[in-house]
Amino acid sequence: MPPTTPYAGKFNSCTTYNNNNHQQPQSPYRSNTAPKPSRDNVYNGSYSTAENPYDVPHPHTAYRSASVSSMTAKEHHYSSNCAVTENPYSSPPPHSPRQHSTTCPGRAHPHTSSGELSCRSNTASAKARLYGHGITTSYGEMCYHDNSLVSASLEALIQHLVPTVDYYPDRSYVFTFLLSSRLFLHPYELMTRVCHLCVEQQRSGDALLDKIRFREVAPKLVQLLTEWTETFPYDFRDERMMRCLKDMTHHVARGDEYSWRAMQQMTQRLIKRLSALGQYEEAVAALNAVAQERPASLKSKQASAQRSDILNLCDDPFVLAQQLTHIELDRLSFIGPEEFIQTFAMKDPLENHKGFFRKRKTTNLEAYVNWFNRLSFLVATEICMPQKKKQRARIIEFFIDVAQECFNIGNFNSLMAIITGMNMNPVARLRKTWSKVNTDKFEILEHQMDPSSNFSNYRTALRGATQRSETAHSSQEKIVIPFFSLLIKDIYFLNEGCSSRLPNGHINFEKLWELAKQVSEFLVWRQVICPFDRDRRILQYLVTTPVFNEDELHLASYESEGPENHMEKDSRRSLRSSLLHRENRS
Repeated sequence: MPPTTPYAGKFNSCTTYNNNNHQQPQSPYRSNTAPKPSRDNVYNGSYSTAENPYDVPHPHTAYRSASVSSMTAKEHHYSSNCAVTENPYSSPPPHSPRQHSTTCPGRAHPHTSSGELSCRSNTASAKARLYGHGITTSYGEMCYHDNSLVSASLEALIQHLVPTVDYYPDRSYVFTFLLSSRLFLHPYELMTRVCHLCVEQQRSGDALLDKIRFREVAPKLVQLLTEWTETFPYDFRDERMMRCLKDMTHHVARGDEYSWRAMQQMTQRLIKRLSALGQYEEAVAALNAVAQERPASLKSKQASAQRSDILNLCDDPFVLAQQLTHIELDRLSFIGPEEFIQTFAMKDPLENHKGFFRKRKTTNLEAYVNWFNRLSFLVATEICMPQKKKQRARIIEFFIDVAQECFNIGNFNSLMAIITGMNMNPVARLRKTWSKVNTDKFEILEHQMDPSSNFSNYRTALRGATQRSETAHSSQEKIVIPFFSLLIKDIYFLNEGCSSRLPNGHINFEKLWELAKQVSEFLVWRQVICPFDRDRRILQYLVTTPVFNEDELHLASYESEGPENHMEKDSRRSLRSSLLHRENRS
């Protein structure tokens, strides 16, 4: 019986090697020592540079011929159970005949005994043929290549999701299809059809027999709905989804009290999760409002001279990196996996329910991207504000150390935000200030995040951090926070680079496997609980202190180090006039 997922095992481990071409930042994770303790003042000393703790060779990847034109799919090496949280309702998972059978991947026929399968003689017989270096096999409207589902009609995929008395879909298939099905139909439509099919398949014309049959399938239906509500809870912000869930609860109550109790508990957990989401979104909106409350205090360097800088609040780079990691993990935890797909699902011509996507925007994903931008502008603001060159140089060196600590922790998003802020033109043009800074460590960090060769250095470091997380002995070693904008870009180009439908009208399920692989890795990373102590004063400062906008940054930069040419002089004159005009209007 062919499995529905090509992901048979975990990533292969890779041995580390020394990269002698250049020095790399020292990491506290190179040995089995205890996690690095917080220091009283690390800022006044320089770090020794050693090898990159994440610099590991590319793992060997086997390739197979793809059955989809213009796409060569890599074999996948992640465990299917990492994509979905454990089901609290049913343990162990119900037996699936497809997991052990070596015959047809078909399902138990709804109107036959459990020993008879839908792949018997009254259905299309299985056809197998050699394809490239593997075997492509078709069972009805589902096509497998090397025992992996590669394409099927939408109707067949929906039917494949429906549990029966003797069948439950593979969990990796459940996650993959629930994630990407919104490219083709509304989640409400999918839930309605799945629940309808599950009920109708138990009908035999005998009311008593129907009740018995539904009682047998009810636990598996509850398990499927549990996986849906726990992995994609934001789908249920749609009132129609909640009504459908309520209707199924009433239907289950008529047949099986135990399953009805499980439905009740599942609904309570869902409501609690949606309530937490609403509170989070309100809190983020309130913090953003506070951060924009006092823009007048940042109109010029003279007006902001009394504002305390980051060093007055925290002079330990390790502590600041810890607090940045708190913010990153907090905001990551509220991003729904479906938000990655909905960023481009709105463009799909097959989507007829635009209202759903307008109502359910990618709010939390966008908020996280906005946090990256805010951190970049905060770094630039902190550097451009001081009037004295020596103080500006100290702040630059401090943020270089913070960036290095973020790298050591595995917080690549904050690392990239800091580098971005320091490379903004208003900061980069401060030549006299940079002449006072030792830039060796900064150049090493820039090399790690170098965009050339599609961020190959960063991707190597990310693989190393992921492997460290998989074998972690402490919660600190589990932290992996990717450079988020690049993750979104990867998923976007994966979607744009390959058609969702094949010429025969089938869904390109190989593409859906790839999307699920990318998103499932993110789900593992976002589940990590930050092990560091919170410093509420630092956290409050990071998320609420006002920052310069782009024009104000340029003006502050010119006031720190005067214009060097006529173009910069004209720019300063224009910025002063523009900001004065805006101030008078307000």
